[in-house]
Amino acid sequence: KLCGYLNKLGIKGPIKTWKSRWFFYDENKCHLLYYRTAQDINPLGSIDLSSASFDCKAENGEGVFEIRTPSRVFTLKAISKQAMMYWLQQLQMRRWEFCNAQSRFPVGSSQLVNEPLTGRTSRYVVDNEDFLPPVKTPTEAVGLKAASLPAPQTSTALQNISLKHPWTEIQNTVYNICGSKQLWGNNGNVFSFSEFQEHPENPDEEQEAEVEAGCAGAFKEGIPEDGRMNWVRKARWMNSGLPGLPEEVSREGNPMDKVSVLQQQILTLTEEVKSQKELVKLLHKALEAAQQEKRVSSMYLTAAEDKDRLELVRHKVRQIADLTSRLEALEQEKKELEQILTLRDSHIRELKEHVQLLMEKNHAKEEVIMALTEQMARELSDPLQEANTITAETLYKQQEEIEHLKDDIDAYKTQNQFLNSEIHQVTRLWMSVAENEKALLMKCACLQARNCQMESKYLTVLRKLQEAVPGLPSSHAELVRNLIQEALQWDVKEEAEEALSFELTSALCPSSEYDEYGFMTVPDYEVEDWKLLAKIQALEIKSNNLRSQEVVEKPLRDRWNSIGELSPSAELKSLIRSGIPVEHRQRVWRWIVSRHCSRLPDHYQRLLRQSKSTEHPACRQIELDLPRTLTNNKHFSSPTSQLIPKLRRVLLAFSWHNPAIGYCQGLNRLAAVALLVLEDEESAFWCLVHIVENLMPTDYYSDTLITSQVDQRVFKDFLSEKLPRLMAHFEQYRIDVSLITFNWFLVAFVDSLVSDILLRVWDAFLYEGTKVIFRYALAIFKYNEEEILRIHDSVEIYQYLRFFTRMIMDGRKLMNIAFNDLNPFPMKVLRNRRSMHREELEAELCELEQIKAAYVKERAEQGP
Repeated sequence: KLCGYLNKLGIKGPIKTWKSRWFFYDENKCHLLYYRTAQDINPLGSIDLSSASFDCKAENGEGVFEIRTPSRVFTLKAISKQAMMYWLQQLQMRRWEFCNAQSRFPVGSSQLVNEPLTGRTSRYVVDNEDFLPPVKTPTEAVGLKAASLPAPQTSTALQNISLKHPWTEIQNTVYNICGSKQLWGNNGNVFSFSEFQEHPENPDEEQEAEVEAGCAGAFKEGIPEDGRMNWVRKARWMNSGLPGLPEEVSREGNPMDKVSVLQQQILTLTEEVKSQKELVKLLHKALEAAQQEKRVSSMYLTAAEDKDRLELVRHKVRQIADLTSRLEALEQEKKELEQILTLRDSHIRELKEHVQLLMEKNHAKEEVIMALTEQMARELSDPLQEANTITAETLYKQQEEIEHLKDDIDAYKTQNQFLNSEIHQVTRLWMSVAENEKALLMKCACLQARNCQMESKYLTVLRKLQEAVPGLPSSHAELVRNLIQEALQWDVKEEAEEALSFELTSALCPSSEYDEYGFMTVPDYEVEDWKLLAKIQALEIKSNNLRSQEVVEKPLRDRWNSIGELSPSAELKSLIRSGIPVEHRQRVWRWIVSRHCSRLPDHYQRLLRQSKSTEHPACRQIELDLPRTLTNNKHFSSPTSQLIPKLRRVLLAFSWHNPAIGYCQGLNRLAAVALLVLEDEESAFWCLVHIVENLMPTDYYSDTLITSQVDQRVFKDFLSEKLPRLMAHFEQYRIDVSLITFNWFLVAFVDSLVSDILLRVWDAFLYEGTKVIFRYALAIFKYNEEEILRIHDSVEIYQYLRFFTRMIMDGRKLMNIAFNDLNPFPMKVLRNRRSMHREELEAELCELEQIKAAYVKERAEQGP
């Protein structure tokens, strides 16, 4: 047992007094209880060690140390330096054992979290560093034997009595007077001690005044010394809740004591059996839940009427609400862990500052010693001068001072060693808490992903029911419409990508209807069916992102973080194809643009001045297109948005920069995306220049859009080669895919794909060029090929192609199709086909011009 007498510093206003207290460690709660004497049964208070730190300062005196908790500081004093170091080492060790045991999740938690967490915890349980050698147990001051010794005497009889806890003092005094046998056997006692056995975890500070009186000695007169010894052992066993020490029982040889020890062991085993039964109950509940889920699924499949299916849908809604409440509980637990982590970080900072001060003070003292030593060496080197200037008394004082300084150095060395061990252990505890927080965040993300999947499935069922509404009774149809309206009002929660990756320093972000670039997570469509599809897609994308955080996103971010200066390479190309993280995208885009466009000094400002002085012919068309730019983005949705003036200036500057093109519808969307990512309007201007003049072929944005038409013919060739079944299906129903894909190529998929997938396409497009647009256009058709092949009506096919890009849920799958499944895709073939189709198109246009000229001539000859 860790117990013994220590002096505790009591403060009452300006008065500070040392009071002798019996301290006892409760290993069940990791509390240090303190009593007035070892014979007392009720503690005066307790100290919570689970979140405490320990400190010893040499200047406070020998044997003095501090226990710092988040609420207050306890100053204690041992009888010797050895006893102090023993107490500190034992408290450190028991705090670590308790915190390490608490770091594991209880039985019944998610297997996903339990398995990796146990491995993590054991990973940090390293061997103790040899900061301090183990201190031998001072048996005269620590342990149960110390309880048989008389309590330390004080100068005043009532100095040790706690006026803060009078009722506890009366209880303890009555116990001491009556004796253990009489008191325990008396059922009619007027004092009820059972209700005072439990004390609050954080009792008020024991502030005791110094009382000038002497009456405490009479409390112990009626108790013989032998009876007091037996009572101490029984009281210690009862308070600790443990079966007692075997050697004590064997030494006593008392059958009653042995029986009590065995009874205590029976109680312990009974509690263990109860816990095992609870575990079995939990497993039975989990099995019943799985069977219930299976029965519900079977009932849904076998249900003959829509009413039964609607009832099952309501049951799923209740399950979703239950999952949501569990998620909120986990988030609350996460917040509590964050508070504990903050407190421990503050403790570590305080200890580091204290160590720094001690090192500076120690250094100053060493300099003083060196100066004194040099002075003595100089004085002793000249015996005549020593005899004349230094007397024997002065020399003796100097030697005495040196001895004192050496003692101080030894004390500071010991203090420094202990503080190093304390910092080491607190750091290990902090790492353990951080691992727990990481595991909780992972569990929370998995639950959130499951919740998103449940919501998505629920919305899919509602959509199927919506299609069947014309055949339902009016009451059922109204119920389905109400459920759809209610589902569309749910908030789509966005995940915190920063939380599960990059050292997991943050938690899940609050709900938001916009992403980090201002795009709506659920687009606001006017058609109700499209609204439901957008909601389903947002939930599926969020679920995929949450599940891919630890497996895909975190390693990808680690690789990006390890890249210093950017330079073209195969590795960089692969990373850019996988998608650039948000925190690196702006830097990479600026680097790509700067490689191909050499910025002219003051060129952009000169173009702005020119646009102010002279109105460009395209100015009116630009003003008409500004309100129609990225209407699903909050930075452009309103005429008063901050980015609207910047977009206007970028488009006007480009119209003066490239007079051959001036302005073409579609450039506003390209410039808007560049503004969202690069933020600076001059950088967005050069990005637009890079796209139009370097990436896209000549005449792509001219008045005739001739190269854009050429690319549509090239794309149809690739579609016939890569997806022959789909192209044959289109030809069978006379579907012209260029009606859908022309806008994809002109604006690089802006307003066609969701923002997360769109920006990944742009990452590769800016680095590699237009070949990426061909790859992703083919990948989109490949992604939805089976769905399209199941439609056998030209009108329905056109309707599906209008929104089928919104059905793409998995951006990683689309990327793998574009860059892996469609290989090979040589740029040489693309250039050759562009040349061939351009010649054909120019010949056709020339023929059309000739027909037009002949027609005009014929009309002119016929006269009016």
